[in-house]
Amino acid sequence: MPTTSPRLSSVQCLSPSGLHRVAYAEWGDPANPRVLVCVHGLTRSGRDFDILAQAFADEYRVVCPDIVGRGQSDWLRNPAGYAIPQYVADMVSLLARLDVETVDWFGTSMGGLIGLGLAGLPDSPIRKLLLNDVGPRLDAAALGRIAEYLGQPAAFATDAEALDYLWSISSSFGPHTPEEWRALNMPLLRRDGDAWTLRYDPAIAVPFTAVTAETAAAGEAMLWSALEAFPGEIMVVRGEHSDLLSSETAAEMVQRGQHVRSVEIQGVGHAPTFVRPGQIRVAREFFDDQAV
Repeated sequence: MPTTSPRLSSVQCLSPSGLHRVAYAEWGDPANPRVLVCVHGLTRSGRDFDILAQAFADEYRVVCPDIVGRGQSDWLRNPAGYAIPQYVADMVSLLARLDVETVDWFGTSMGGLIGLGLAGLPDSPIRKLLLNDVGPRLDAAALGRIAEYLGQPAAFATDAEALDYLWSISSSFGPHTPEEWRALNMPLLRRDGDAWTLRYDPAIAVPFTAVTAETAAAGEAMLWSALEAFPGEIMVVRGEHSDLLSSETAAEMVQRGQHVRSVEIQGVGHAPTFVRPGQIRVAREFFDDQAV
């Protein structure tokens, strides 16, 4: 469990509908030029990475943003902005605030797609990219499962009731102790009068549910192009029972990318949380330039 607290800050970003604030947690030496950016999944927050960040803070300045509409970040005035292009633009603003030339990137699910979008740009600041249970092609079964709960009204009498609900939609994360589960999920909750509610903007569901076959195909093609264009190293991590990233897609990523390898985490689905030592070791061995 976390033994220290991160530094909390924010950066102002721009969307077509105005300015918004993106919050982030930061661990390690703020003067360290070696930076690891950790970006969370669709309804999660940067505090998902508290354990991982502490494990890397001896070697990295670790920065864990709350993507706009989640966690402590602002909500967009226009929900149409809840899409990869806006998220990539926000991360460019964050990297400018950090004042670093290159970063390594750990992206879980949506956070991996944001990293892939940024990695495919000319002169990308990303050096190494870990894609945690995500790729250019997303399986329809998982998207349907997510659509069933995304943006639905939810209010709970107690925090324990809210944590049970989060387990009901996230049990594919794999086994966790009650303490681990509480630490992962309390940052996703807030008090609203006498009730507990989820901290993310329900309007993030608007563009998610508006995706058509044509726009999905265009997005997939863009992400494959980004994967193929990225000259750095990519590690694809897949949960053994993932319903979002198929083993076939992971294998195709290895074939189509320039420097891509993959690993499968046993006993979990979508997505490994990287709070256990064995999973953290996978990330450390990838980002460690001295590893054989």
